[in-house]
Amino acid sequence: MWVFSLQRRQEQVAAWQPKGFVVALVVLGILLALPQFVYPVFLMKAMCFALFACAFNLLLGFTGLLSFGHAAFFGSASYISAYALKAWGLTPELAILLATLNASVMGFLFAYVAIRRQGIYFAMITLALSQMVFFAALQFPFTGGEDGIQGVPRGVLLGLIELTDNQSLYYFVLAIFLLGLYVVWRTIHSPFGQILKAIRENEPRAMSLGYRVEYYKMIAFVISATLSGLAGGTKALVVQVASLTDITWQMSGEVVLMTLLGGMGTIFGPAVGAVMVMSLQNYLSWLGSWVTIIVGAIFVICVLAFRRGVVGEILARWPQRTR
Repeated sequence: MWVFSLQRRQEQVAAWQPKGFVVALVVLGILLALPQFVYPVFLMKAMCFALFACAFNLLLGFTGLLSFGHAAFFGSASYISAYALKAWGLTPELAILLATLNASVMGFLFAYVAIRRQGIYFAMITLALSQMVFFAALQFPFTGGEDGIQGVPRGVLLGLIELTDNQSLYYFVLAIFLLGLYVVWRTIHSPFGQILKAIRENEPRAMSLGYRVEYYKMIAFVISATLSGLAGGTKALVVQVASLTDITWQMSGEVVLMTLLGGMGTIFGPAVGAVMVMSLQNYLSWLGSWVTIIVGAIFVICVLAFRRGVVGEILARWPQRTR
């Protein structure tokens, strides 16, 4: 019976592979044509936050670690990228690479301190470390204090492509987003990703099988921090501003909201949640502070009605519909 079920599952996966390829091509075509109909800057900002949410989901949804300090990687990378572009005159690709490396090193330091703890203790340690980074950003002279770094130049990509044009910048950001999403997908669908899922489901069982749990969790944390830095560095290039709002604890809470709203433990759920939150904040901005209340109400409704998140519920109910 077990062999028959496994064979049937393999047949279903094989049947879905061509369909998945077609769906991917259709989505790619939509993304390429979308700036003709929607404001490109909004799309680019949404993609940056979508990548941030997907990176966070790699830690929360697939490893089971709740971090309240991910804004430190996102915001610090934003500052590094903005300063490198404005003060040092680096090209966009080098500025983003430098910001990503900074987030990777910071992620290793965070993980080294916090990874030995679990649950609420792990979350509180990451929050405390993130607050330290926030106060450092507030005091350092190069960050501009409460004013931040403004008027960040977009520069010339590879010395050939002028990124002051929103269309050119959009396709550059789209390439970064797809690269980050591929890294997340490849990590999840690798033997390393399966071990992360085993740690999430039953950490003592994974330890009894001989896996160095802390080692795997540290690698997952560094990968998540690196991708968060990639998103933050790109966001500074898009909006041409690096400010304290990117590094506050509220930003860490917002990425948790995006992940839970879209679907924790799914690949595309956090991206959908990020687009939903960004759309509400953008198109309801005329309501002022009421936007926060509306987003909170929608979150409560989704938690009550869609406990797996929007994408998680769709994926859970889809096999029932197909049967």
